[in-house]
Parts: sequence; structure tokens; C-alpha cells
Amino acid sequence: MMLQPRLLTSLRALGGVIARPTTPITRLLPQQSTSHSLLPRTASAATTPSPILSSNLPLFSFSQVRHASHSAQGAANKHSRDPAGKRLGAKRTGGEYVVPGCIIFRQRGTKWFPGENCAMGRDHTIYATEAGYVRYYLDPERHSERKYIGIVFEKEGKLPTPRNAPTRRKLNRVAVPRLPEIIEEGQSDLTVLMNESGTTIGDVAAVDAGAGKQLRPGYMWREANWQIGRAAEKAGITAEPYKKDNRWLAWRKRQARAERVAQMKSLKNKKKASKKAKR
Repeated sequence: MMLQPRLLTSLRALGGVIARPTTPITRLLPQQSTSHSLLPRTASAATTPSPILSSNLPLFSFSQVRHASHSAQGAANKHSRDPAGKRLGAKRTGGEYVVPGCIIFRQRGTKWFPGENCAMGRDHTIYATEAGYVRYYLDPERHSERKYIGIVFEKEGKLPTPRNAPTRRKLNRVAVPRLPEIIEEGQSDLTVLMNESGTTIGDVAAVDAGAGKQLRPGYMWREANWQIGRAAEKAGITAEPYKKDNRWLAWRKRQARAERVAQMKSLKNKKKASKKAKR
């Protein structure tokens, strides 16, 4: 089976040679004397030249040529030897004005980290989240070795800001500490008394929900969840403490659970029987 292609190739070449028209022998052979002629001196040779010698093709020209079936190793890797640059590095310098979404630094890995008013994309690109001026800085209180990129709103602003100083945020507002709300008397149903014996918590009358502030017709402010949760305590209702050694109570719970499961199973079987009857 492996010799079949070679035999077919040679047979096709031989058939092409035989099918070509014959030409005079003088075209192939150089001018030589009759004494040194390559052909025998017979009448058949003189009248009928050989088909191989009479062809226009040179001798031994019918040889099989093998072509490469796949690319060579060098041709396969020639496209990856010099890839295009990825244009990494700084896109905005320190002090340059940027707008939200403007790319400041492109990198592979976290050589720089996002600071004030900056964020990082999934390809480690640092971009601005607020309009302002770029700052490259270090923050030893935050991290001893990391380098940060931030945005300030004023051209003379500096980073990092002091730890307890108010920082500027969106809409040019200054962050200030939030003061606790002052609770007026009569709005809570709990009172705390601190004396030498300790801390004592007492109850006072709760505020009537009907007299509260109206949102719209049919809706009103209700009591807080912690107030509703203490309703049973206010009414003097107490639950019996759980005793883990009370096996009689555990048996009753187990029996009630088994009865409930059996009831649900019987209802399920009744539904299946009714469906089969309808079919």
C-alpha cells in the first residue's frame, strides 16, 4: 500500500513521455561524426528513433518532489518574536488637571496604588474618580512601602492629608464629624439610674403611636422594633425556662413532630390518588 503512490507517479510520467510527438534526433544529439555516433548502425535505429531520446525533456527529469506538510519551526514563531508595545507607564504627570474617568497610570501589577479620589481597574489601570490635580505620594501611616496616586481639588493641595483632618469630597464639601442626635425627654420608655449599688433600668410610659407624626392618610409612625419586642415583658408574661433534663417535654415535641409529618404525607398521597382517578 505504501508503494502505490510512487508507482502511480512513475506510470503517469512514462505515459506523458510516450504521448508526446516525436522530433528528429538531431535536436537532442550534438553534431558528431558518424564514427562516434551513440546509436547503433541499424536500419531500425535510423528510421525509428527512441521515444525517450526524441522528447524535448532532458533525461532523468521525472523525479518525485516532496513538499513540506506544515510550517517549519522558525516560520511558526516569527510572529511572536517582537510583539507590539503595550504603552504602559504614566499618562498624567503630577500637578496635571484631570476629569473623572481619565487614565493616570497604566501598569502590569500593582507598582502604584489608588489613593484619594482614585480607583483601580481590573487590568491595574489607575484612573481618576473626581476632577482635580494629580499627586504622586507616599503614606507611611497607611503603608510603609506602597506608592499612591491621588487627586486634590486645589492646585496647591498636598497629599497625604493628616489622619484626623477633614477631607474634601464630592461637590467641594468638607467632611465634618457627625454629632449625636439629642433625644428629648418623653421619647423613650427606658430610664437609666446610676448609683452606688450599680445601674438600674426602669420603665416609663411609652409614647402613643396614634399621636405621632402623620406621613399620609392611613399611615403613621410606629414604635421601634426593640419597643415592640419588650411588649411581653411590660405585660408581665414570662416563658418557662428550658430544662434539658426534662425528657417528658422532649418526647412530647418528638411525637408532635412525627404526627405532623404523617399528616402531611397522608395529604400528599390523597392528592396523588385523586390525580390518578381523574386520568
